[in-house]
Amino acid sequence: MTIHRGRMPWQTENKFVINLNGPDGNAMVLLSYASRLGRTMGLTREQKEEIHKEMTSGDYEHLVETFEKHFGAHVDLYR
Repeated sequence: MTIHRGRMPWQTENKFVINLNGPDGNAMVLLSYASRLGRTMGLTREQKEEIHKEMTSGDYEHLVETFEKHFGAHVDLYR
């Protein structure tokens, strides 16, 4: 999977790796990554908006869990 535009976390094998303890772990950055990953995966605008709504419907842990639920096949999160 290739992500275009802007900065993305580093990649190993076929997965991106995001360190939640660093700047990439910021909630706004994760929302941005979700948008770009969704676009790359071919999700519709409505699907991306639904994921965004779900990610922002709780606290930070909920956001991370939702990100992992939708993008865990493409991204490894670590602390």
